[in-house]
Amino acid sequence: MRDEEAVRQFVERMGRTLADWGVPPMAARVLLTVMTADEDALTAVDLAERLEVSPAAISGAVRHLMTIGLIRREPVPGSRRDLYMLISETWWEATVTKMTRLRALSALTDEGVVAVGGEKTRPGRTLAEMRDFLDFFDEELPALLEKWRARN
Repeated sequence: MRDEEAVRQFVERMGRTLADWGVPPMAARVLLTVMTADEDALTAVDLAERLEVSPAAISGAVRHLMTIGLIRREPVPGSRRDLYMLISETWWEATVTKMTRLRALSALTDEGVVAVGGEKTRPGRTLAEMRDFLDFFDEELPALLEKWRARN
């Protein structure tokens, strides 16, 4: 049986943890509220009521979550309201598939290696290690995602 108070406490605790990791606090709370909802989608008013904030406070959070590809917005036919829902039932897949930016970040880091005088300099070695890690991660992500899909 669903325990609404326990759900609320979970959303708040997990939201604070994600905020400590750099996720905007309201975006974290909105994401977790959508994830823990029995409904497939929620309006801004629904989110505001559940989080006990104003609908205006929801606006920036949903914009951030849409930008990073974790939720999507669909208009309610015949209404000025929108519904917000997870893009995928598996947040992991949504997150991993959005990480195609690794190649661009790696290329930019490589520019930094050149700018600081190459890999033989201290900052060049540091940046090269970052670039190499990004390249490795980018190469390994598709296989990791396939393993995750096979597991589920």
